Amino acid sequence: MQVVAQLKHLHIAPRKVRLIAGLIRGLTVERAEVQLFHLTKRSADPISKLLHSAVSNAENNFNLPKSNLFIKEITVDEGIKQKRFMPGSMGSAKPIHKKTSHIRIILGERVAGLKLSAEEIKQRRAAAEAAQKQMAKQPAEAADEDKAESKPEHGPEREVKSKGIASGIKNAGRRFFRRKTV
Repeated sequence: MQVVAQLKHLHIAPRKVRLIAGLIRGLTVERAEVQLFHLTKRSADPISKLLHSAVSNAENNFNLPKSNLFIKEITVDEGIKQKRFMPGSMGSAKPIHKKTSHIRIILGERVAGLKLSAEEIKQRRAAAEAAQKQMAKQPAEAADEDKAESKPEHGPEREVKSKGIASGIKNAGRRFFRRKTV
C-alpha cells in the first residue's frame, strides 16, 4: 500500500529542495526524521512537516505502523514563478523570478500487509487524548507560576546587568545613543 502527501507552492527554489529530498530518499521514516531534524537547510522543516503528515495519514487512514514505513519516492517539481522587476542601470529593469516548489512524498511498506490491531489503535488514541489533556493543563499552571515568581523591576534605581564597556553605568544606553549631543 502507498500513502501520498503533497505540499504545493513552497516558496523555496526546487533546486534547493532537491538537495534535501535526495538525502532522505529510500530511508525509513525514523531515520529520515532524524536526518531532517539535524539539517540546517531552510527546506528541511517543511519537508519534515510533510513527512509527519504522510505518516499520520498512514496511521490514521490505513492503520499502518510507523516502524514499517519507508520513503518510496519523493519528487520535487517546479511550481509557479512570481515575476518581479528591480531597477537596473541607465533606467532599465532587471527581471527577478521568485520560484516555488511542489513536493510529493510516497511512503511504502517494508513488510506488506502489516497493520495495527484494534487494541493498539485504541491505546494510541487514549495516549494521544491524555497528552492533549496534559498540554491543556500545563499552560494554565505555567501562567500562574510566572505571575507569582517574576516581578519586573521598573524605575531609575534598577542596576544595569550587562557586560562590556557600560557594565556599571546607569542608563548607559541613553548616554551613548542620544540623537543630540549635550
